[in-house]
Amino acid sequence: MTTGRERFRTDPLWRAVGRLDVPWGRTVAAVLLGAATLGSALGLAAVSAWLIARASQMPPVLTLSVAVVSVRAFGISRGVFRYLERLTSHSVALRGMARLREHMYLALAEGQLAAVAPLRRGDLLARVGQDVDHVGDVVVRSLVPAGVALVVSLGAVVLETALLPSAGLLLAACLVLAGVVAPALAQRGSREVEVRTSAARARMSAIALEILEDSPQLVVAGRMPARAADLRATDAALVRTADDAARPLAVAAALANLAVGVAVLGAVLLGVPAVTAGTLSPVALAVVVLTPLAAFEATSVLPAAATQLLRSRAAATRIMTLLDAATPTATPTTPSSAPKLRSSAPDMPGAPACRPQIQGTRSGGAGGSAGLGGAFVAASGVACAWAPGAVVVDGLELRVAAGRVVAIVGPSGIGKTTALMTLAGLVPPLAGSVRSGTTEASDDDAPNSPLVLTTEDAHLFRTTILENLRVARGTVTPEEATRALDDVGLGAWLAGLPDGLDTDLDAATVSGGERRRLLVARALLADAPLLGIDEPAEHLDAEAADAFMTELVPALARAGRGVVVATHRLSGLEHADEVLVLARPTAAGPARVTARGTHVHLLETDASYREAWQREQRGGR
Repeated sequence: MTTGRERFRTDPLWRAVGRLDVPWGRTVAAVLLGAATLGSALGLAAVSAWLIARASQMPPVLTLSVAVVSVRAFGISRGVFRYLERLTSHSVALRGMARLREHMYLALAEGQLAAVAPLRRGDLLARVGQDVDHVGDVVVRSLVPAGVALVVSLGAVVLETALLPSAGLLLAACLVLAGVVAPALAQRGSREVEVRTSAARARMSAIALEILEDSPQLVVAGRMPARAADLRATDAALVRTADDAARPLAVAAALANLAVGVAVLGAVLLGVPAVTAGTLSPVALAVVVLTPLAAFEATSVLPAAATQLLRSRAAATRIMTLLDAATPTATPTTPSSAPKLRSSAPDMPGAPACRPQIQGTRSGGAGGSAGLGGAFVAASGVACAWAPGAVVVDGLELRVAAGRVVAIVGPSGIGKTTALMTLAGLVPPLAGSVRSGTTEASDDDAPNSPLVLTTEDAHLFRTTILENLRVARGTVTPEEATRALDDVGLGAWLAGLPDGLDTDLDAATVSGGERRRLLVARALLADAPLLGIDEPAEHLDAEAADAFMTELVPALARAGRGVVVATHRLSGLEHADEVLVLARPTAAGPARVTARGTHVHLLETDASYREAWQREQRGGR
């Protein structure tokens, strides 16, 4: 049986709140300042009621002097306490959001990269953006308002009970209706709506990013109108979910207003007989009737606070799912005690037949000569897939080591990128094993592969060219950056820029081919003994693509690095140590390696490969 403490520890919201590193002393201070704010409002209402009622009796003016000063004090203190409460609570929330983002970045950078690889960029952006904001908002918009409402409600009930016990009991019942029942109804009605809203926001972010970053390609492919229509449809869906979310809040607000009316009317009906009976003074009657109006100000925000709690829990669930997936399942162990993983090891009853696994150790982190000499990645019987049951490439056998160039070729959509991401450790193999390390004897667990991958959709930042290249390695010098750009054929382009490497990179002024070359240059500067390059000649015309590949592959081989190139172009592969041809033996089945060997060997032995190469030579794609 799960205890309350265990549920608290496993609840994704409170796990995420724990990563906010909330200073609970400041949070308590924010609650007390919020209570002082509404306490001032409550005192203002009570003293004002007493002052008006007492003044109607025309007493000596000195009798009213304390009440007059109190009204001024409560009016001023309400604004002061409100400012201090907002300052304190927002400081807690904003600092907590920054800490949670820091935890996320560190966890994703150091953990299992396969947790990030399947996510769309818009979805990942939503998790580190809006979702973190929603988790931080639980402090400002849920915890603090709930604490304030509890303190103020208790104070109001005590005051009302001291003047008229029956009115105090009625006020307590109405506060429970407005502060507990109404928020519970709002949360229950908003549960499904919040899930739909979150999904719509993530989809909108993904589509908007695609349109902003890939607009030239979408226009050329004729897909821009369709993507714009998808964006409008997603926006309309988001508007509909917002309307649906307003309905339970409206019901809760109506219930809260009903509670206010019942409390005030009940105070009148109970107070008038008490005045007639002489148990309550006429002046105190005004206080009894007007106090509930101020007391319900604290509970009026609780339906929205309950909805925020639901929204924050959904956001925390997405965040913690991502972080849990990124966290290594086993702690690092010494080589002598590390358990050996084998794809043929028996599984536990009920487990999948083949567990995803990546074996080996990370190669030298700095990319020194020792790391370059012995680093390797080897795939054995690997099934590459994004999800169980959806195998894209099956039976992959491949070994890349420092100084060795391997090319994976095949038409677009065949699974070359998925194979590269599996070798790089971004996607776990569905079957078989991927081993990596610095020697063939390495069997230690490693969360990451020594192979660094650059993909077609890697991001270029709106900063200088040099800083974009330093994404790969922060110590890149201007001389190294210039040489890398020369190696990828951007020397003349760089020379024509007004500020050289210090030119701000505006994505709108960079062509698709220049963008690909910049990404390849960034990969060349990485401190990694093994490189994976996805479609380096994409967005280049046939002549430029052939020239680029012809220059790039031998340059990589001369550098002594191990390289896996995924490309649909065959020109330039005569310098590769091995070429793997991916094709689908059956239309509905996964891709397999149907031929392998050197470029010259494949030209002599594989008719399909030879025909594709000849078609390229004639200028066809």
